Amino acid sequence: MIPKRFYALLFVLASLFSLNAQERELTSKDSTIVNSWMIGVGYNIVNDSGNRFDGAFDISDSWNSLVYPNRISVGKYFNSGLGIEVAGAFMKLKEGKIVERKPLTEDMDIMTLDLRLSYDLNKVIGETGWFDPYIGVGVGFTDGDDVLSRNTANGVLGFRTWFSDNFGLDFNTAGKWSIDGGNTTDYVQHSVGVVFRLGYEKELSKKGKEQLALNQAIEEERIRKQDSINEVKRKEEELLRQKLAAEAAAEEARKAKLEEDKKIAKENEVKEIQNALDLLDTIYFGFDSESLNGSTKESLSGLAAILSKYPDLVIEIASHTDARGSSEYNLKLSERRLKSSLDYIFSLGVNESQIVGKAKGETQLINSCDDITKCSSQQHKENRRLGIQILSN
Repeated sequence: MIPKRFYALLFVLASLFSLNAQERELTSKDSTIVNSWMIGVGYNIVNDSGNRFDGAFDISDSWNSLVYPNRISVGKYFNSGLGIEVAGAFMKLKEGKIVERKPLTEDMDIMTLDLRLSYDLNKVIGETGWFDPYIGVGVGFTDGDDVLSRNTANGVLGFRTWFSDNFGLDFNTAGKWSIDGGNTTDYVQHSVGVVFRLGYEKELSKKGKEQLALNQAIEEERIRKQDSINEVKRKEEELLRQKLAAEAAAEEARKAKLEEDKKIAKENEVKEIQNALDLLDTIYFGFDSESLNGSTKESLSGLAAILSKYPDLVIEIASHTDARGSSEYNLKLSERRLKSSLDYIFSLGVNESQIVGKAKGETQLINSCDDITKCSSQQHKENRRLGIQILSN
């Protein structure tokens, strides 16, 4: 006789296994794609031998295909499993192939246009997420010569295999039965190609919804139990948050005071530097000259001293000319003046990274002495200057 404790142990193990299954996370298998558009590009292989299934695998004599993609399709597919698709294809029947039960005497071009209604068999066998078998029926038109042109009733069997939500492969075989009467035979069309799914919506499958409901119920129970523990800790945590908030506020105030002091110090330093620059004599060049005279060198030496005192200071030195002469010549003259000035400053040990040099030529006159205005020598001199501007410190 089996002891009762053995049944109790089995019950505990079964309960643990059941709980573990209920806590399973949802995966892609728990959802399915609905209401999608699908575009396909691929190959058609046609067997129009007229031998029905007798020559179904007679590839060398009866199958016709092209080396490049020759089929395109567009379809809309619904949550019900139904889909409607339009497909067009271009085909070349090769000379010597069996067509309408006899060898073709020359190459022949045909075109097909098919409209079909399909049904996703996963609605019957269950969603797999990556493998979609389907069946379909439809009508079509084949455009060839007078013998091969026909209207058809189509039956389709195929499947798609998906590598992602957007990309997959489609394989299908369609039987096409002529509905025009006469001597035109039926034929078989095989298709293979890539399919792109877009504009789709995803929703949970039936099993996924059941799993979600179970997960939510378990989570709600966990929350209920955890709430009783959290309530005990809440007041302690609130006191700790208040303490930390007060400390953080004090630290922010201290940092703000430091930043304000730093800002004021920087502003005072800028004023100090600007005052020192203002005390330097304006640097002027002689007419059509880039040479530095004694007064110019003295001012540049003073500028070098300022730059050495403030190693983080970066300034812009701009060289200007008056308007006499062509603008091209004056730009070159401005460049030579800038070079002679920088060469002298750098010779005094100034860091090259502290100076941004620009040659302005006659583009920034400080008076009205342009090419058509008559001015005195002194007025022209005012434009032959070296401008200094603080960029950063």
